[in-house]
Amino acid sequence: MSNTQHYPLTRANLSLASKAMAVSLLSLALLACGGGSTESMLTSAREYLAKKDAKAAVIQIKNALQKDPNSADARYLMGVALLESGDIAAAEVEFKKALELKAPADDVVPKLAEALLGTGQFKKLTDEYSATKLGNARANASLKTSLASAWAAQGKSEQFQEALAAALTAEPGYEPAVIAQARFKAATKGFDDAIALVDGALLKNPKSPEALRLKGDLMLYAKQQPDEALALYRKAIESKSDLLPAHAGAINILLTLNKLDEASTQLDALKKVFPAHPQTRYLVAQLAYQKKDFKTAREQVQQLLRIAPNNARATQLAGAVEFQLNSLLQAEVLLSKALATAPELVLARRMLVMTYLRSGQPAKALATLNAGIAKGVVDPEINSVAGEVYLQNGDVKKAEEYFAKAAKASPDDARKKTALALSRLAGSNSESAYGELQEIAASDKGVTADMALISAHLRKGDFDKALKAIDGLEKKQPEKPLAANLRGRTLLAKKDQAGARKGFEAALKIDPTFFTAVASLAAMDLADNKPADAKKRFEAVLAKEPKNGQALLALAELAARTNAPKDEIGGLLVKAVDANPTEPVPRLLLVDFHLNNKDIKQATSVAQSAVATLPENADLVDALGRVQLAAGEPNQAVTTFSKVVALQPLSPRPLLRLADGHMANKNKDAALQALKKALEIKSDLIDAQKGIISLNVDAKRFSEAVAMAKAVQKQRPKEAVGYVFEGDIAAAQKNWDDAAAAFRAGLKETPAPELAIKLHSTYLTANKVADADKFSAGWLKDRPNDAAFLFYLGDYAIARKDYASAEKSYSAVIKLQPSNAAAFNNLAWVSGRLNKPNAVELAEKALQIAPQQAAFMDTLAVLLADKGDYAKALEWQNKAIAAQPQNTLFKMNMAKIHIKGGKKDLAKKELEDLAKLGDKFPNQTEVGALLKSL
Repeated sequence: MSNTQHYPLTRANLSLASKAMAVSLLSLALLACGGGSTESMLTSAREYLAKKDAKAAVIQIKNALQKDPNSADARYLMGVALLESGDIAAAEVEFKKALELKAPADDVVPKLAEALLGTGQFKKLTDEYSATKLGNARANASLKTSLASAWAAQGKSEQFQEALAAALTAEPGYEPAVIAQARFKAATKGFDDAIALVDGALLKNPKSPEALRLKGDLMLYAKQQPDEALALYRKAIESKSDLLPAHAGAINILLTLNKLDEASTQLDALKKVFPAHPQTRYLVAQLAYQKKDFKTAREQVQQLLRIAPNNARATQLAGAVEFQLNSLLQAEVLLSKALATAPELVLARRMLVMTYLRSGQPAKALATLNAGIAKGVVDPEINSVAGEVYLQNGDVKKAEEYFAKAAKASPDDARKKTALALSRLAGSNSESAYGELQEIAASDKGVTADMALISAHLRKGDFDKALKAIDGLEKKQPEKPLAANLRGRTLLAKKDQAGARKGFEAALKIDPTFFTAVASLAAMDLADNKPADAKKRFEAVLAKEPKNGQALLALAELAARTNAPKDEIGGLLVKAVDANPTEPVPRLLLVDFHLNNKDIKQATSVAQSAVATLPENADLVDALGRVQLAAGEPNQAVTTFSKVVALQPLSPRPLLRLADGHMANKNKDAALQALKKALEIKSDLIDAQKGIISLNVDAKRFSEAVAMAKAVQKQRPKEAVGYVFEGDIAAAQKNWDDAAAAFRAGLKETPAPELAIKLHSTYLTANKVADADKFSAGWLKDRPNDAAFLFYLGDYAIARKDYASAEKSYSAVIKLQPSNAAAFNNLAWVSGRLNKPNAVELAEKALQIAPQQAAFMDTLAVLLADKGDYAKALEWQNKAIAAQPQNTLFKMNMAKIHIKGGKKDLAKKELEDLAKLGDKFPNQTEVGALLKSL
């Protein structure tokens, strides 16, 4: 019996009933707005998944998870939807949550295995699931097939076959396992067996998309029949429009054939089904790379690496992009990582070798090349690169051998024949090599041999022959400005100024905005002290192309060189930003302009605007972090540099910046961890090693510091830096004997001036003057032209007030280095102390070489005051202070200049300002003495 009480409907309780009904209806309405029950939302999500609409499924599942975040079924379906939409890393997270919530392992584990495969976590998959047995036969077959693929990726053929056998035992004829078996046959060169297996699968299911796709692979890679392969991939796509590997296969063929428009069309079809999938991003990046749109390629591949940082091919492509953008350190890091993950990647190895060559590391290039040969890696394009490697390592004979192989393999390739001829130029048969280059240039419609011949003649200094070769180039390209521009450069090298001008002007008649020629003519104008003419040239370009970024930046640089007002320079940089708002370089230059001028407020505004416009540009985010550091905001800088680390997870440089931020925040432990992470990425990054040594010395962890220095020595046995580190660590402990021993050990490996200076200085600090004198005499006897050591001896003599010896040392430096402005400046100062009549002339020479150096202006001002030329001294000292307004030493010298000029009131004001600084200015004793003298 019910306990509910019943009341007659009176007027009083009728309103209550109406209110209750209204509340009930409102609740129903709210429930409807909420999308219904969790189960109804999941049912809707399954329907969307069946229609291949993963995005809509995700929305429904998110609604369900808002109602029940602990729904195992919702977590599983979210994983499936994310996996199908290409967000594989996020799918992995959802599948793990589903397992934690006790979702059926038969459902979740096979899908989790697919996610681990998709993100390249092969070892993790085999470590965690190789012993797993599922109850459902199909689920077990799926898992074992994924495990087989993971074992194959690790090169474990025995485990691969065991897993595959287990899959086929679980479900005989399981198509994915048969396909995997066919792949294994193909990998072991059993191509006919592989094709037989695939044909068998196609007999059972002629529209099997996976079988069609694999047969396409076999036709492409085993039979070298790209047209047949492309047709098979397209049939696979007809059968299954969202078969990503078939799309990728078709696109890759089109990219290989350089059919970029067709590849773009095929890629658009892939984007419709997998807009955010990593493979889609990879192919977008690959297409951009082949179109030489390296900016887009970099953006895409960096996003890809955030999703799949261990994917070898993505890392390889990222490295190739950085190489093309001349970011050689980053290219080295990425390509090295790609090879460490997948040593068989021929492009990564070849490009790493080329990176080492371009960055001046021929020994590393040779080691990388030989490592590939030792592993049996076959790269048909390596011969030309190998020739260059041996040429840079000084083995001309071996270089010629490899260039000959390259030319023989491609007898019609003018580039390879040209490389062979160039290698012979370095050998004993150079005259015949010039003849070969001339023949190639004459017979080939391309200009590779022409350019090589011109370069060879220019290197040899044979300008007339270079001009003749340029005539040949001009006949091939009469409508292009290149030949005329090269003629201008060659005539300039011949000191034929008038002829050079005609050459550059001829280039501009063909193309008035050909910037190389414009810049060359502007440089000649500046050399003739005609900056106004140079300015007009850049303005002429802007008249035709108002948004020409090169011209705007050149005008800004010209303004800076001619000491234009800061507002004018900044205004030009602002125009460059406005003309090309998506171009990062002008924004970076504008940030640095304000930073250099100590205008932190403006630098902050520009950096924030830049990041708002281009939030994914790591250089601009880094610039914002640098501004925040300069503004004394280390917490914000750390947050910003952390974003750069996230944007470039495989680059060590952002971690160095992050360490700087932590140091500014006085968090030395965090700084140390950031530096260690940088070393994990690049084990020989010298800046990180130096920072770690410094932090360990600061914490008195001397043994750890020495261990790092020893590691540097091992990595760089013929460089001074590791021995400098070790010696400096000993010096920090005032252990002078050990410091000297480290420097001497370094000198046995490399006669570096830095080590010589360190050793001499250590002897002096240890009060072993006789040892120091003996060492310096021996060093200069063997190396009388060591300008760095002579300069150091000059500084040492000044410290002893031995001005005669200092004069001798700096004079020797100037003879060796006539453009050494610092040597002229120091010699001028010493000459002033010695009352030599040419002191002012020497100071003026220093400023002529380096006109923007405030310290040199200060020297000249002091020497002019000594000569009694108060007006000129005052003029130069004001310039020095304007350049460095916070330099208190300049203000002290200004006071002395005023005293010598009889302006005691002005001198007193300067000295009183210095006195107010207290301990912030160390020469208060002299300030006090001068004030008393007034």
